[in-house]
Formats: sequence, structure tokens, C-alpha cells
Amino acid sequence: MTSPPAKPAVVVLEDDDSLLGAITFALEEDGFVAHGFRDAGQALAAPATAEADCLIVDLKLPAGPDGLAFIAILRARGQNAPAILITTDPDERTRKAADAAAVTIVEKPLIDGALSRAIERALGRPHD
Repeated sequence: MTSPPAKPAVVVLEDDDSLLGAITFALEEDGFVAHGFRDAGQALAAPATAEADCLIVDLKLPAGPDGLAFIAILRARGQNAPAILITTDPDERTRKAADAAAVTIVEKPLIDGALSRAIERALGRPHD
């Protein structure tokens, strides 16, 4: 008897409590294991971050590195999971930096399943 495939683990770094809760709840409903963090320091210290299959990171964080710098720190540590940057109205500099880092941008508000579709694409999985 084979065991069921492991659920992909997704780390979410978002400083807004209500949005963090909504994203992690939705991810778990979609069949992922979600690990939510409010600040970069917590996320960087957590073993779940190093082992994540996908990263969802808010661009603007109140303290520490911004989302792109956070992803760069993880890349330097060898964490190469697909990363999705969530932000409102990204400027051209942000778009270019995300492209250079191979980071997908999903704009807030997160509507119509855009984030779930981006995760499925990043993981190479079909999305209904």
C-alpha cells in the first residue's frame, strides 16, 4: 500500500494578521500545509521556511528586510523554492527586481483565486 503524496508546504510572510489568517486558511482548504509568520525574523528562524515548497511574501514589512530582500536572504541560504510576492500597485523598480529574482508578483487585493493559481503554476501543478 502506498502512502498518499505529501501536501506541499507553503510559508506565508504577511504582517497583517487578518490577511495572514485568511491566506493560511485558504491554503489549508486548498490542500497545502501553511506556515504563517508576521515578521521576517520569525520566518528566517523557523525550520519550516528552509523546507518550504513555496514562499508567499508581502513586499512591505514593518521591520527588517522588505519582501524581496527576505527572498534574497533565503536564496543565499540555499532555499530555492518558488517565491510569490504579494503587494499593492508595484512600481516599475519592484517589477524589474522581482523579474530579476524570478519572483512572481500577485497584486492585492487577492481576488478570483489569483494567488492559488500562482502557487499551482509555481509548483507545476494543474489548477481547476
